[in-house]
Amino acid sequence: MFKSLSSLWSSGPSLNYSVEEPFGSAFGTWIHYSGKSKEDESEVSVFKMQCSDVLDPRMIAAKNGVKRLRTIKHPNVLEFKDSLELEQGEKSGGEPVIYLVTEPVKPLKQVLRELNLDSSAKEQYLSWGLHQITKAVSFLSNDCKLIHGNVCLDAIVVTEQLDWKLHGFDMLTEYDQADAYDSPLKLYSNTVAEQYKCEEVRKGDYALVKRSPPWAVDSWGLGCLVQELFRGGELSKMDELRDTKVIPPVVLKDYTRLLGSNPNKRLNPSKLLETNEFFMNKLVDTIRFLEDLNLKDSAEKENYFRRLPIVLETLVDAIAQKKVLPLLAKALEFGSAPAVALDPLLQVVPCLVKLYASTDRQIRTTLLTNMDTYIEHMSPTVVDEQVFPNLASGFTDATPFLRELTLKSTLALAPKLSQRTINQNLLKHLAKLQ
Repeated sequence: MFKSLSSLWSSGPSLNYSVEEPFGSAFGTWIHYSGKSKEDESEVSVFKMQCSDVLDPRMIAAKNGVKRLRTIKHPNVLEFKDSLELEQGEKSGGEPVIYLVTEPVKPLKQVLRELNLDSSAKEQYLSWGLHQITKAVSFLSNDCKLIHGNVCLDAIVVTEQLDWKLHGFDMLTEYDQADAYDSPLKLYSNTVAEQYKCEEVRKGDYALVKRSPPWAVDSWGLGCLVQELFRGGELSKMDELRDTKVIPPVVLKDYTRLLGSNPNKRLNPSKLLETNEFFMNKLVDTIRFLEDLNLKDSAEKENYFRRLPIVLETLVDAIAQKKVLPLLAKALEFGSAPAVALDPLLQVVPCLVKLYASTDRQIRTTLLTNMDTYIEHMSPTVVDEQVFPNLASGFTDATPFLRELTLKSTLALAPKLSQRTINQNLLKHLAKLQ
């Protein structure tokens, strides 16, 4: 099923990764594949850019994007792993190609389709995702004085834990070099669709870009992203930005400020984070509290975790399982959460049992890694009849790391397994691993 990247050329350097079929969408003219490391079979994403001419602006911009992504580290920016540039890809005499390898992610559009959330749950999830991307844009603009230049729906990808990450750094430019002759924002603006360009970029007035606040261009991009998120798809023309009927009232005022015609008056992303009530909901509050748990005092933790079981009932199931519960389990594992934090975890033990039936390796890895925090609260019958039959597939998994985690889990599982299961199933699996 897999085809090695190294088989795409006959000699020279190669990436030690394999690729699957491409996703249905990607940023710009990149092609986005899921992939695996050939060393440890860990999952990755592989992005490919190929043009007929090495001097094609898309190819040069892609090189800039790879170089920039390599050096930018932020929780809400896509994590770089590896890259490769080839003058002749595919085969001898082939076209130049660039490969970018990152943490495993999916296009946001695909994730939203797969989650298939109702309107209330979707708005809750969009608030968390938009909060993350606004933090990334604020980091670039305010902390790094950089301009992304093309913030939009296709520039957002999503991790297995349902976190949103910003990528597509092809046009990334230093703010104070925005009007320089070799500014990527200036040189490659023709690679950006017209509907995503603010007026000063559309007119080529880069002197105005430099005189404006460093966030002006990307605040416009955030406005475009807001429109796309609530209309349910990409912009096809600039006039669609005028459609305010799809924008929630709580967001509308700041939406219009993001898209202001005067770049000097566009809303700073940091202010959007601080003041907009759209980000003030139980999901955002819960995740932020758990991520900052080490900064809270014991009284805050005690009070919060006593309320958490009620809060969990209001959250989207997928987000509670993939994001909130792993954070909670991690906090318990490292001792930063009080004992009362076990209550919300025990509340979802039935959900954890069901998750063992999932074939998703990332979910299985999370379950096995955090087993010590919940296994003692599962009955022997549940472990023997519901957990172990599904868990046993891990003994023969193609991923060495998952096989190792499955083997280690037997230390916690064995006391709860029946003698029959141990003799007829567990010992056979262990024998095969020797």
